[in-house]
Amino acid sequence: MSNLILKSGVERTPKVIQMEAMFDIPAAKTAQTTIIDNLPDLSSRPWNIGLIVGASGSGKSTIARKHFGDLVDPKMEWDINKAVIDAFPTKMSVKDVALLLSSVGFSSPPAWLRPFHTLSNGEQFRVSMARLLAENPEMVVVDEFTSVVDRTVAKIGSTALAKTVRRNGQKFVAVSCHYDIAEWLTPDWTYEPATGTFRWESLRRPPINITIKRCHRSAWQLFARHHYLDHSNVTSWTAYVAFVDDQPAAICTIMAMPHPKVKNARRIARIVILPDYQGIGIGTHVMNTVASAYVADGKQMYITSSHPAAINGLNHNPNWAMVRKPSRVQAQGKTSTVGRDLTSSRGRVTASFKYVGEPSATARRLLPNQGH
Repeated sequence: MSNLILKSGVERTPKVIQMEAMFDIPAAKTAQTTIIDNLPDLSSRPWNIGLIVGASGSGKSTIARKHFGDLVDPKMEWDINKAVIDAFPTKMSVKDVALLLSSVGFSSPPAWLRPFHTLSNGEQFRVSMARLLAENPEMVVVDEFTSVVDRTVAKIGSTALAKTVRRNGQKFVAVSCHYDIAEWLTPDWTYEPATGTFRWESLRRPPINITIKRCHRSAWQLFARHHYLDHSNVTSWTAYVAFVDDQPAAICTIMAMPHPKVKNARRIARIVILPDYQGIGIGTHVMNTVASAYVADGKQMYITSSHPAAINGLNHNPNWAMVRKPSRVQAQGKTSTVGRDLTSSRGRVTASFKYVGEPSATARRLLPNQGH
């Protein structure tokens, strides 16, 4: 174990001398702080995520700067007149940016097109993490990690970020005063400067309690602004809302799908996860559950999407099979419908999937007693 000793000169002003006398503090011309530095050689074994954690003043930032230098909090600037997607490296395609943003839990296209300063604290946190990962592919070190967001965003955002870092084979070090993120970030190692405690560890993320309920279609108003399509002309749907700890987190809406060959077909018309809950698989769980309910009721279930992350996720989901590869579907007798009908998929590059997973008699209880 070694110590870092920080010294700085202190001018002996009248106020300083008076304060020393008031509290019987020994006179000193220098201020000295000792920080325990017990962070080992991290190259001894492979890792992706580290956590330096402790109360304010325990020496977290000092330890981080000593061991990671300029990697700590690389500077980022955001143009107040440009959408956040324009701040990402020019070598990244729009699709790549969309996939990265979605992977860290920032998957609302309307928000991607807004300037940074117009986003909520949670959205700013997630887009900042995405940009740091894009600009620093080897390692990112973030001081005051999750300090400016509420604890729901901190925990769920940590999980989404951890999944992205590990999937991309990157390294990420969080420096934080919040212990509550540890089991959500699931670090490979943790260091606490206050006690000099270092440990390699493998934490498991806490379970997330999700309850799905059929709701009145008016529930859509809570989610509408986070979806990239207009919905003003869409009324004939059934809505299912997912709750996390009794708080609404996601919505899945179902519509009939008239088709000359496919009988008893239904489709997922909208699937939206509120920003605070994005990036941890709630949308996938809701889609699978609702689809399994309709299949148990003798229906066939489909979904069509243009969202790159949704297409990518469905393509890797064994419960869904691609029945139409990404392509542009046009209205009959028209050469293009781009910009004419924002309630449908016509005119955009989309892919279609069919639910091929198991039916669920338990989930079937979600369905209306009649109709649909």
